[in-house]
Amino acid sequence: MGSSGVLKVELSWQAAAVTSACLLGVTAAIRLHGAIGPRVAARRAAARPGDAVPRPGARPLRAGLAAAAPYTQEVGIVVGLFALWQFAGRYAPRIQGGALARAQWIWHAERVARLPNEAAVQRLFLPYPLIVQAFNLYYASLHYIVLMAMLAWMFLRHRDRYPEVRAALVLLTGACLLIQLIPVAPPRMLPLAGMVDTGVRYGQSVYGPVAGFNPTEVSAMPSVHVAWALLIGVAVVRFSASRWRWLALAYPAATTLVVVVTANHFWADGIVAGVLLALAMLAYRGWRAARLALGRRLRPQPAGPRVQPGRVHAPVRGPAEAD
Repeated sequence: MGSSGVLKVELSWQAAAVTSACLLGVTAAIRLHGAIGPRVAARRAAARPGDAVPRPGARPLRAGLAAAAPYTQEVGIVVGLFALWQFAGRYAPRIQGGALARAQWIWHAERVARLPNEAAVQRLFLPYPLIVQAFNLYYASLHYIVLMAMLAWMFLRHRDRYPEVRAALVLLTGACLLIQLIPVAPPRMLPLAGMVDTGVRYGQSVYGPVAGFNPTEVSAMPSVHVAWALLIGVAVVRFSASRWRWLALAYPAATTLVVVVTANHFWADGIVAGVLLALAMLAYRGWRAARLALGRRLRPQPAGPRVQPGRVHAPVRGPAEAD
């Protein structure tokens, strides 16, 4: 629990990068050991036949390490993605005027499109401090916890479909990071929006205790919170066999409401996140179809009977035709 009262479950980008590197390094070491360990043991056995008896527990230990490698690899990849997201959001070049101007354009575009006014939605919840504080905690902590839980569930229960979800996550997060290089201020920084910074009001801000223009905050477009929540909802609906799986769609809906009420994102930020998720899933399917088609084309065809040029084989005659 931080000094501001926000539950700190996130790592800094430096800590996340070091954690990811360690996990991937452990994975590489385990697989290298599994590849060369048996060869080294065989050479030792050939050189010293009397020492060929394996040590007790050596094989179970090797099998256990091999089984752990996929887990350390996947956690390392996800933590590395998180580190990249944090790094890009902190060190991307920012221009204050451009961020505010783009936020103002989004605000006016939403009014033209007749989208609900974010400030009006926020005012419905402001009289209820406990709900608003719960929303602040939700925004600060829940997105990463639920994402990791979903990935663990996919890896353990639906491993054959896990690569699809992981690829969608990588493509989706990468696309979000590229767009976030263009600074866009959140609605709580836009004076004409008239919205309250709920994190600062209740001392729960993940950005700092003072409201104002912070260069690390102007990556509102698109919302990675909503993007990940949509991926989680779609994955559960697609791959779960439970009749209650459709309730998972309540999670991205709740996340969208939370990011709006806390004045961290516009509706448009969530809409763009949904479009990016659809494009990421289509890109993966297209890549997979192209890979399968290329594999079929490169696969060697079974060899048929060889016929020498200029020689015709006589048809095989049955017993009735021999006479």
